[in-house]
Amino acid sequence: MAMESWPVCACPHAEGSVMSSTAEEQGRQREAAHARGPKHEPNKWLTLVAVCLGTFMLLLDVTIVNVALPDIQTSLKASFSDLQWVVDAYALTLAALLLTAGSLADMYGRKLLYCIGLVVFTVASMFCGFAPNHLFLEVSRGAQGVGGAIMFSVSLALLADAFRGKDRGAAFGIWGAVTGVAVAIGPLLGGALTSGLSWRWIFFVNLPIGIGALAMTVVRVHESKSPAAHRPDWLGVLTFTTALASLIYALIESSERGFSSGRVVGCLIAAAVLLVAFYLAERLGKHPMFDLGLFAVPTFSGGLIAAFGLSASIFSLLLYLTLYLQDTLQFSPLGTGLRLLIISGGILVVATLSGRFSSRVPVRWLIGPGLLIVAVGLLLMRGLNAGSHWTHLIPGFIVSGIGVGLINPPLASTAVGVVEPQRAGMASGINSTFRQVGIATGIALLGTLFATRTHDQIVSRLAHISGTHPYVGKIATGIKSGEITGVITALPANLRGPVAVAARGAFTDGLNLILLVCAVIAVVSGALALVLIRSKDFVRQDGPAPAAH
Repeated sequence: MAMESWPVCACPHAEGSVMSSTAEEQGRQREAAHARGPKHEPNKWLTLVAVCLGTFMLLLDVTIVNVALPDIQTSLKASFSDLQWVVDAYALTLAALLLTAGSLADMYGRKLLYCIGLVVFTVASMFCGFAPNHLFLEVSRGAQGVGGAIMFSVSLALLADAFRGKDRGAAFGIWGAVTGVAVAIGPLLGGALTSGLSWRWIFFVNLPIGIGALAMTVVRVHESKSPAAHRPDWLGVLTFTTALASLIYALIESSERGFSSGRVVGCLIAAAVLLVAFYLAERLGKHPMFDLGLFAVPTFSGGLIAAFGLSASIFSLLLYLTLYLQDTLQFSPLGTGLRLLIISGGILVVATLSGRFSSRVPVRWLIGPGLLIVAVGLLLMRGLNAGSHWTHLIPGFIVSGIGVGLINPPLASTAVGVVEPQRAGMASGINSTFRQVGIATGIALLGTLFATRTHDQIVSRLAHISGTHPYVGKIATGIKSGEITGVITALPANLRGPVAVAARGAFTDGLNLILLVCAVIAVVSGALALVLIRSKDFVRQDGPAPAAH
């Protein structure tokens, strides 16, 4: 992993300690050291800008897409499962390739891989913007995830190589602030672009950012590699990726076919077999992408459970909240983004305070209670019905934002604080992978539960409205796919009002169900985090140990 070499100087020639057998070779090394020395210091802040631009772009795409999904659905005539894949294709490739991209960067150069990641992400963004159909968009989103995995896995290693001493802490702090801002403003910026221009501009906006970051990286960022780099674990990548893809496909397809479908059952069995194969590959391989020994450390496992639970609950739910605000309550993308800003703004504000608390309070008392607070916020959002307005969600939005803000800063330190610095890259990468796996599986699972409940509810409610029998199938499909408005418009005038109320009630009933499921996930994750995360598991780093540990 690229971040494994943080404590190691990646500039051996600058040390003047490399022995050569000829005077000519020594001269070349001195010239290289002289040429590199004066450039390294002035370039570090431009390196920070280049890394922050790339990170901002890739994290923005995690949240910016949500508010545009209803418009994408209408424009590309996409189904509900297609919308799930638009989000999951990105999360899946990002999760699958994070650790592998870091290994490749250690071998071939972090600057080189970062440039490749920028190119792949930027070109894929252009393809997303020009997508003629949902399948093309889903494939392009997967390509975005490939580029994003490369950039994300290399970004901190580039900063660690460029900065030393107090400046390194400042650089990491700025990078962390940029990540928070990107996630926070994603819904608002996505709403503004979608309402003002088109959903395609949420992808086109990446082009100038990507080109600028690439130019700055090529000209100003300098190359570094790891002397202890090893080849990627390709067998682990293959088994892990196919297992995860099979699981997500089965969950998404189950909403259409049911869990008794032969295809769904076959994919679930394949996922289980492939996960066993992945375990064996990691246990027996010389250079596994997942160090299974880390899972024996309770605090490390507790951090992974918290990362997965956070993503599988509140962050997976954002897709369905967006559909509710736009499809059911008929808010514009910009109006939706403004309302979701209550959550993301709360996260940003509280995360700043949580970062300060983490130096004084044991992290278990931030992460565990933070997840329980998220659960309370999710429960406060429940109770929706056909007559509810969006203001019903405000208390839950505020409380959930506070909970997430408490969790994020200490969760990062939990991932790397239980290992020695040389293994911090892999530990951090595994934690990031579990975050993306949580989003991918959470969206798929919630989608199945939501689609099943809304279908059952609309059928039941329509049975009490005379004259709707010929339209039941079309109405049920419309509410599940998010196209209920068009379906209602095509109904006879005397049915439109009663069917609209029934559809809204069915939708909110499905949303109430997945809100409860997300709350349960958050409670279980929080309880396990409280039990598993222990102060004694933290490794003392160079210098005094932080008070939180």
